[in-house]
Amino acid sequence: MNEIASPAQLRMSFARWALVTVPAIVFLGFLMGRVSNSGFGNPWYDALTKPALQPPGWAFGAAWTVLYIMLGLAFAMVLNARGNRYRGYAITLFAVAFISNLAWSPLFFVAHKMLAAFFLILFMLAFGIATTIAFGRVRTAAAWLMVPYLLWLCFAAILNWQTYVLNPGAETLAPAGRVTQIDL
Repeated sequence: MNEIASPAQLRMSFARWALVTVPAIVFLGFLMGRVSNSGFGNPWYDALTKPALQPPGWAFGAAWTVLYIMLGLAFAMVLNARGNRYRGYAITLFAVAFISNLAWSPLFFVAHKMLAAFFLILFMLAFGIATTIAFGRVRTAAAWLMVPYLLWLCFAAILNWQTYVLNPGAETLAPAGRVTQIDL
Protein backbone atom coordinates (compact mmCIF):
# COMPACT_ATOMS: atom_id res chain seq x y z
CA MET A 1 0.00 0.00 0.00
CA ASN A 2 1.56 3.29 -1.13
CA GLU A 3 -1.00 5.58 0.50
CA ILE A 4 -0.48 7.35 3.80
CA ALA A 5 -4.21 7.15 4.57
CA SER A 6 -6.98 5.34 2.75
CA PRO A 7 -10.06 7.24 1.50
CA ALA A 8 -12.10 5.60 4.28
CA GLN A 9 -9.61 6.83 6.90
CA LEU A 10 -9.77 10.35 5.46
CA ARG A 11 -13.60 10.31 5.61
CA MET A 12 -13.47 9.16 9.22
CA SER A 13 -11.03 11.93 10.06
CA PHE A 14 -13.41 14.50 8.55
CA ALA A 15 -16.32 12.95 10.45
CA ARG A 16 -14.41 13.26 13.73
CA TRP A 17 -13.68 16.93 13.03
CA ALA A 18 -17.32 17.55 12.08
CA LEU A 19 -18.54 15.84 15.26
CA VAL A 20 -16.65 18.51 17.19
CA THR A 21 -16.98 21.63 15.02
CA VAL A 22 -20.67 21.45 14.11
CA PRO A 23 -22.05 21.07 17.66
CA ALA A 24 -19.50 23.56 19.03
CA ILE A 25 -20.39 26.26 16.51
CA VAL A 26 -24.15 25.67 16.83
CA PHE A 27 -23.88 25.67 20.64
CA LEU A 28 -21.79 28.86 20.78
CA GLY A 29 -24.17 30.64 18.41
CA PHE A 30 -27.20 29.51 20.41
CA LEU A 31 -25.52 30.41 23.70
CA MET A 32 -24.63 33.92 22.55
CA GLY A 33 -28.18 34.48 21.31
CA ARG A 34 -29.58 33.26 24.62
CA VAL A 35 -27.19 35.31 26.76
CA SER A 36 -27.98 38.39 24.65
CA ASN A 37 -31.74 37.80 24.75
CA SER A 38 -31.68 38.28 21.00
CA GLY A 39 -34.77 38.57 18.90
CA PHE A 40 -38.41 38.73 19.78
CA GLY A 41 -39.16 38.68 23.49
CA ASN A 42 -36.49 41.28 24.14
CA PRO A 43 -38.46 44.33 25.39
CA TRP A 44 -36.09 46.82 23.76
CA TYR A 45 -36.16 45.00 20.42
CA ASP A 46 -39.93 44.49 20.55
CA ALA A 47 -40.38 48.26 20.95
CA LEU A 48 -38.44 49.04 17.77
CA THR A 49 -40.05 49.83 14.43
CA LYS A 50 -39.12 46.92 12.15
CA PRO A 51 -38.24 47.21 8.45
CA ALA A 52 -40.69 45.94 5.85
CA LEU A 53 -38.22 43.18 4.91
CA GLN A 54 -38.21 41.79 8.47
CA PRO A 55 -38.90 38.03 8.38
CA PRO A 56 -40.91 36.34 11.16
CA GLY A 57 -39.02 35.63 14.38
CA TRP A 58 -38.81 31.86 13.85
CA ALA A 59 -36.95 32.39 10.56
CA PHE A 60 -33.90 33.78 12.35
CA GLY A 61 -33.49 30.72 14.55
CA ALA A 62 -33.99 28.37 11.62
CA ALA A 63 -31.63 30.29 9.35
CA TRP A 64 -28.86 30.60 11.94
CA THR A 65 -29.10 26.91 12.84
CA VAL A 66 -28.65 25.89 9.20
CA LEU A 67 -25.90 28.46 8.67
CA TYR A 68 -24.00 27.37 11.79
CA ILE A 69 -24.20 23.73 10.68
CA MET A 70 -22.80 24.71 7.27
CA LEU A 71 -20.04 26.79 8.90
CA GLY A 72 -19.15 23.84 11.14
CA LEU A 73 -18.93 21.48 8.17
CA ALA A 74 -16.83 23.94 6.17
CA PHE A 75 -14.50 24.46 9.14
CA ALA A 76 -14.20 20.68 9.61
CA MET A 77 -13.17 20.32 5.94
CA VAL A 78 -10.44 22.88 6.40
CA LEU A 79 -9.24 21.40 9.69
CA ASN A 80 -9.09 18.00 7.99
CA ALA A 81 -6.90 19.32 5.16
CA ARG A 82 -3.56 18.61 6.82
CA GLY A 83 -0.63 19.55 4.68
CA ASN A 84 -2.41 22.31 2.77
CA ARG A 85 -0.29 25.46 2.91
CA TYR A 86 -3.33 27.77 3.26
CA ARG A 87 -4.90 25.79 6.12
CA GLY A 88 -3.45 27.85 8.99
CA TYR A 89 -4.34 31.14 7.30
CA ALA A 90 -7.90 29.93 6.63
CA ILE A 91 -8.31 28.77 10.24
CA THR A 92 -7.15 32.15 11.55
CA LEU A 93 -9.53 34.06 9.27
CA PHE A 94 -12.40 31.81 10.29
CA ALA A 95 -11.65 32.35 13.99
CA VAL A 96 -11.72 36.14 13.58
CA ALA A 97 -14.91 36.00 11.49
CA PHE A 98 -16.67 33.68 13.93
CA ILE A 99 -15.66 35.64 17.03
CA SER A 100 -16.94 38.83 15.42
CA ASN A 101 -20.16 36.97 14.56
CA LEU A 102 -20.60 36.04 18.22
CA ALA A 103 -19.99 39.66 19.25
CA TRP A 104 -22.83 41.05 17.13
CA SER A 105 -25.77 39.93 19.34
CA PRO A 106 -24.47 41.52 22.56
CA LEU A 107 -23.59 44.70 20.69
CA PHE A 108 -27.06 45.00 19.16
CA PHE A 109 -29.40 43.44 21.73
CA VAL A 110 -27.60 44.22 25.01
CA ALA A 111 -25.65 47.42 24.34
CA HIS A 112 -28.29 48.72 21.86
CA LYS A 113 -25.53 50.02 19.57
CA MET A 114 -27.24 49.60 16.22
CA LEU A 115 -24.79 51.70 14.20
CA ALA A 116 -21.78 49.94 15.74
CA ALA A 117 -23.52 46.60 15.08
CA PHE A 118 -23.99 47.61 11.43
CA PHE A 119 -20.27 48.32 11.08
CA LEU A 120 -19.52 45.03 12.80
CA ILE A 121 -21.62 43.23 10.18
CA LEU A 122 -19.59 44.94 7.46
CA PHE A 123 -16.43 43.74 9.23
CA MET A 124 -17.94 40.24 9.46
CA LEU A 125 -18.78 40.34 5.76
CA ALA A 126 -15.24 41.40 4.83
CA PHE A 127 -13.71 38.64 6.94
CA GLY A 128 -16.35 36.20 5.70
CA ILE A 129 -15.34 36.92 2.10
CA ALA A 130 -11.65 36.57 2.97
CA THR A 131 -12.39 33.31 4.82
CA THR A 132 -14.38 31.99 1.86
CA ILE A 133 -11.51 32.73 -0.51
CA ALA A 134 -9.02 31.09 1.86
CA PHE A 135 -11.34 28.09 2.32
CA GLY A 136 -11.55 27.82 -1.48
CA ARG A 137 -7.78 27.44 -1.63
CA VAL A 138 -8.00 24.61 0.88
CA ARG A 139 -11.26 22.85 -0.15
CA THR A 140 -13.65 24.12 -2.82
CA ALA A 141 -16.65 22.54 -1.08
CA ALA A 142 -15.80 24.43 2.13
CA ALA A 143 -15.93 27.72 0.22
CA TRP A 144 -19.32 26.87 -1.28
CA LEU A 145 -20.66 26.08 2.19
CA MET A 146 -19.77 29.66 3.17
CA VAL A 147 -21.80 31.32 0.38
CA PRO A 148 -25.23 31.16 2.13
CA TYR A 149 -23.62 32.72 5.22
CA LEU A 150 -22.27 35.62 3.12
CA LEU A 151 -25.70 36.15 1.54
CA TRP A 152 -27.35 36.12 4.97
CA LEU A 153 -24.81 38.66 6.24
CA CYS A 154 -25.74 40.97 3.35
CA PHE A 155 -29.41 40.60 4.26
CA ALA A 156 -28.66 41.10 7.98
CA ALA A 157 -26.70 44.26 7.17
CA ILE A 158 -29.70 45.65 5.27
CA LEU A 159 -32.03 44.81 8.17
CA ASN A 160 -29.61 46.29 10.70
CA TRP A 161 -29.25 49.51 8.70
CA GLN A 162 -33.00 49.89 8.10
CA THR A 163 -33.72 49.27 11.79
CA TYR A 164 -31.17 51.93 12.70
CA VAL A 165 -32.72 54.45 10.29
CA LEU A 166 -36.28 53.71 11.42
CA ASN A 167 -35.43 54.11 15.11
CA PRO A 168 -33.43 57.28 15.78
CA GLY A 169 -32.38 57.48 19.40
CA ALA A 170 -33.24 53.83 20.02
CA GLU A 171 -30.20 53.39 22.28
CA THR A 172 -32.14 55.24 24.97
CA LEU A 173 -35.49 53.59 24.26
CA ALA A 174 -35.06 51.19 27.18
CA PRO A 175 -32.36 50.93 29.80
CA ALA A 176 -29.44 48.69 28.85
CA GLY A 177 -29.30 47.16 32.32
CA ARG A 178 -31.35 47.02 35.46
CA VAL A 179 -32.21 50.42 36.86
CA THR A 180 -33.65 50.94 40.29
CA GLN A 181 -35.46 54.11 41.16
CA ILE A 182 -36.26 54.41 44.84
CA ASP A 183 -38.03 57.47 46.16
CA LEU A 184 -37.14 58.21 49.74
